[in-house]
Amino acid sequence: MHALVVHSVVVLIPLSALGAILMACWPRFSRRFGPLVVLIACVSVGLSVLSEETGERLAARVGLPQAHSELGAKMPLIALAFFAVLLAFWLVDRGIPGNRFRPIWVRLLAALLIGLAVLATIWVIRVGHSGAEATWLFKIAQTN
Repeated sequence: MHALVVHSVVVLIPLSALGAILMACWPRFSRRFGPLVVLIACVSVGLSVLSEETGERLAARVGLPQAHSELGAKMPLIALAFFAVLLAFWLVDRGIPGNRFRPIWVRLLAALLIGLAVLATIWVIRVGHSGAEATWLFKIAQTN
C-alpha cells in the first residue's frame, strides 16, 4: 500500500506546485484553474499523511530506513503549509477583479506561495530519493 500512496504524492505535489506557480504569476490562470489546483493540493495533504502512516506500518515489518523516515515525517507538514498558503492566496485572489492589479501584499503572498511550492517539490524529491535508496541500494550493491 505504501508504494501506491507514495507514488500518488510524488505526482500530485509537483503538479499542484506547478499549478500554484502558474496561479501566482498569471491571474487569469488563477481564476480559471484555481479550484482544481487547490483540490489537488488538498488531496496531496491527505495522501502525504496516509503515506506516512503506511510507511510506519511497512517499517515495522521490514525495518526502519532512518534517513527516509526522518524526511518523510516532515512531508505532511510541508504539504499542509503549502496547501494553507495556496488556499489563502486563491481565496484572496479570486476576489480581485480581472481589470485590476494585485495589491503588493497579495504579490508578497504569491512570492511566499512560489517558495513553498518549490520547497514542497524539492522535499518530495528528497523523500522519494531516500526511499528509493533504502529499497534498492542494497540489492544493487549485491549484483556488482
